[in-house]
Amino acid sequence: MIVAPSFLTANFSILRDEIESISQAKWLHFDVMDGRFVPNTTYDARMVSRIRSFSNQFFDCHLMIDNPKAQIGKYIAAGAELVTFHVEAAKDETEECIQLIKDWGAKVGISLKPKTPIERLDAFLSQVDLVLVMSVEPGKGGQSFMEDSLGKIAYLRRFRNDNKCSFLIEVDGGINYETAKKVKEAGADVIVSGSYIFNQRDRNQVIGVLENV
Repeated sequence: MIVAPSFLTANFSILRDEIESISQAKWLHFDVMDGRFVPNTTYDARMVSRIRSFSNQFFDCHLMIDNPKAQIGKYIAAGAELVTFHVEAAKDETEECIQLIKDWGAKVGISLKPKTPIERLDAFLSQVDLVLVMSVEPGKGGQSFMEDSLGKIAYLRRFRNDNKCSFLIEVDGGINYETAKKVKEAGADVIVSGSYIFNQRDRNQVIGVLENV
C-alpha cells in the first residue's frame, strides 16, 4: 500500500523538519482548498514549490477548488506530479482538464464529493491514472470514516478489472490502522492519512505499519 501523508496538521513554523519526519513515505499529499468549492482555505501553489525545494517525494496534489482548469498549470509548474481535481468543479470541462494535465506531463487524478454517485466517473475512468475516493466530506475537519466508501472502492476495483483499466484507487478521510485494513481489503492502492500520522511520536514507523497493513 502507498501511504501519502497529508501535512495539514503539521507545524508550519518548522515545516522542513515536519516533512523530514515523514521521509519514509514515498508520496506526499497536498490538500488545496479555496474556501469556495469547500468551506476551508489552505494554501496555493507556492507551498508546493516551497516543499519541492527540499523533498524528493512524489507530489500528489488534490485540488478542492472551483474552476480547476485555470489553476492546474500552476501546480504542475510548482512541482506537482499528480493532480487530482473534482468532476463537480470541472463540470463540462472535465475532459479538457484531463487533457491539460497530460499535456503538462503529469498524472491525472479525479475525485467526487461523498454524496455524488460514483457512477458519474464511469466515462472518464479509462483516461485517468488515479481515482480519489473521499471517505469524509472534503473541507471539514473532525469527521469519522464513512463506511459506505468501501462500496465505492469495491465498485472501482470491479470496473478496473472488467474494463482492463490501470488507475490507482486512493482513499482520503478518517484513515487509521483499522480503516486502512478495511480500504485495502476493498481494493485501495493508496491511502491518505493526516492527523493519525502527525499525532505519533515516531511517524516513519507508523507509515511503515500502514504500508504493510
